[in-house]
Amino acid sequence: MSNILEVKNLTKTYGKGDSLVTAVDNVSLSVKEGEFVAIIGASGSGKSTLLHMIGGVDRPDAKKGGEIVIEGQNIEKLNDNKLALFRRQKIGIIYQFYNLIPVLTVRENITLPVDLEKKEVDEEYLEQLIDSLGLKDRENHLPNQLSGGQQQRVAIGRALFNRPALILADEPTGNLDSKSGAEIVKLLKLANEKYHQTIILVTHDLEIAKQADRIITFGDGKIISDKKAK
Repeated sequence: MSNILEVKNLTKTYGKGDSLVTAVDNVSLSVKEGEFVAIIGASGSGKSTLLHMIGGVDRPDAKKGGEIVIEGQNIEKLNDNKLALFRRQKIGIIYQFYNLIPVLTVRENITLPVDLEKKEVDEEYLEQLIDSLGLKDRENHLPNQLSGGQQQRVAIGRALFNRPALILADEPTGNLDSKSGAEIVKLLKLANEKYHQTIILVTHDLEIAKQADRIITFGDGKIISDKKAK
């Protein structure tokens, strides 16, 4: 399979002089279509910064910051408006905090990416997705009527619904109890296996990382190891 993502010599620094911090230090990696990759590392290791740059939420250093190529598109060459459009069409992001729209129902939150594009909703896929997420009896509920685990399932559905090139999950279980967290990881694995979705998951939990096909260990802004999960 071809590479869906190529990261080349990526660097991100904050501050100047004595207060300069290198969050991501000359990192290169590639991810193949359909892979489930976990990036693991301690808090402050730079793993979330890396993920946010891949997602186009943050930008690398202006000079010699490296390249991020997704489906052949170097996203660093896009202006802010084009990058926002590319991100909406090609990248699904799942955060630790669910970021649902409080006045929209479960169903409306999931279809939001397609609605913003003014595209027709694939009702068959939507029903299949809601069923897979275990939200059939909650589809007309508002976010404040749902548990944390249910809200995160909605966030996963929203990320999947546009069939993006990449799903990026930033500590998606960090705000949940262990049972709900395990269910969320199971759903991500299902999305990878059933819908052949390419997923990059950031976590500090090795047990969660072991659910992926491949584990990249991150520390001090660099890749320490990159190997297949056992």
